Amino acid sequence: MKKILNLTFVAAAIVCLCSCVSSKKIVYFQNSDIMFEEAQDILQKYEMRLKPADQVLIKVTCDNPELLEVFNLDVTMGLGSRTGSANLNYGQSGSMGNVYGYTVDNNGNLLLPMLGTVYVRNMTCAEAAKAVENKIKEKNIIREPEVTVRLLNARVAVLGAVKSPHVVSLTSERNTVLDVLSQCGDVSDQALRKEVTLYREENGKRSKYHLDLTSTDIFDNPAFYVQQNDLIYVQPNKSQNVKSSAFSTFLGVGGSVISALASVTALAISIVNLTATKKNP
Repeated sequence: MKKILNLTFVAAAIVCLCSCVSSKKIVYFQNSDIMFEEAQDILQKYEMRLKPADQVLIKVTCDNPELLEVFNLDVTMGLGSRTGSANLNYGQSGSMGNVYGYTVDNNGNLLLPMLGTVYVRNMTCAEAAKAVENKIKEKNIIREPEVTVRLLNARVAVLGAVKSPHVVSLTSERNTVLDVLSQCGDVSDQALRKEVTLYREENGKRSKYHLDLTSTDIFDNPAFYVQQNDLIYVQPNKSQNVKSSAFSTFLGVGGSVISALASVTALAISIVNLTATKKNP
């Protein structure tokens, strides 16, 4: 009976230890209460910059729609396709515009009708718009053009232990790794939240970044804000001891049950010993 009691207590201790370890492995942003006692400055100035193979949307507007006809001469360059008719309204009084999609080539240039090549590599969309605007002025096509550039095909691939692995299309120019993972339904129960890897191509080189979802250090990680064409891989948990918060809950309940059984067993032993003592004073 004593051996059974000892084994019961050992099992209860193991279950409790497993439950504590599992919570440390699945809870996001641990110790965040301490870190965020005061508002934290955002040190990263995030800017998505154009890279080769990026497709961009270019909108040129001015008060005189006839001046925009020069951009209608060739709409197939740069894999471009005009949206709608020759001139499109964009809500401003007297302002008309044309919309095109163009691809940044391997040298970092956009090839635009009547303008030729415009170098945009490593530029933000605002900087690229300014470069196109300056080129239009240089060619004396439009005196005061208004140019807007927007990235069309920004996306991030997510693989590994997530609930829905797929290629995520970025909806803005400011997206975090958490935004992307949430689009995949969050990491799965088998994911190692401390072992998330992001691969990034920059200036002809491929870099690797390690991300720990359980640590508040992730907010200062250079890969916290994703860029177009990033690859995120979430490593699965090879161990079956800790899988998910649901499993941890099960372990906690199991520990309580085992503790209750240990108490009952101890009570039974006490009763048996008391009975034996009365029989054999």
